[in-house]
Amino acid sequence: MRPVGWEALGQWGADAVRVEPLSGGVANDVWTVRVDGRLAVARLGSRGDADLAWETGLLVHLDRAGFTVPAPIPTTDGRLFAGGLVVMPYLDGGPPETPSDWQRVAGTVQELHRLTRNWPQRPGWRSSTDLLHTETGTRIDLNRMPAEAVARCRAAWARLSGRPTCVVHGDLNPGNIRMTADRVALIDWDESHADVPDLDLALPFNAAALDDATHDTAAQASAAWQAAVCWDDDYSRRRLTEVRPA
Repeated sequence: MRPVGWEALGQWGADAVRVEPLSGGVANDVWTVRVDGRLAVARLGSRGDADLAWETGLLVHLDRAGFTVPAPIPTTDGRLFAGGLVVMPYLDGGPPETPSDWQRVAGTVQELHRLTRNWPQRPGWRSSTDLLHTETGTRIDLNRMPAEAVARCRAAWARLSGRPTCVVHGDLNPGNIRMTADRVALIDWDESHADVPDLDLALPFNAAALDDATHDTAAQASAAWQAAVCWDDDYSRRRLTEVRPA
């Protein structure tokens, strides 16, 4: 039987060791680790093999295309994950702060969308427009939300119907962005899935330079998505207030 949980870290070498926990993880246990003498980040969660294969395969694809992402560090026998554990390089940098920082982020996100047009859906997930006709998908369960809240969310997502899809990062808060003078790196791909690109483009300072109508559609759809994914806590209820009544 292959090791599971943190015992699986040994699959990255006899000297692989946990260093200290990292804050910010909700669905996962995340630590800095040392693998082959290098500082790295390890994430342990409950996602199944098909889900992890989708995410790690996406990161390998983006890395090979020159995109700065935490591409998985393989085990000693070449696997990209083991026992629910993924090990990735540690990426330094700071969060975006200024309008020009966010414009750089927008360009990076739009390149992500270009590189992943018509990407297959993450196993078990649903896109925002899928949720017009179904109630559940991974962390979303519309049955847990009040009927009026569901109607508001679906009205926002309905405005995206018929648009092309790609991979969206799904959680572009400043803590998931690592900037240096010469590159923008996106980390924490746990919420990435195939969807309409608008969900990633309601950025601060309207950094993606959307016209008023497109920005409104993106902002409404994104707020509805975050409300549904995080329901039921203070953050999700606050995001729901940003979604206009149906």
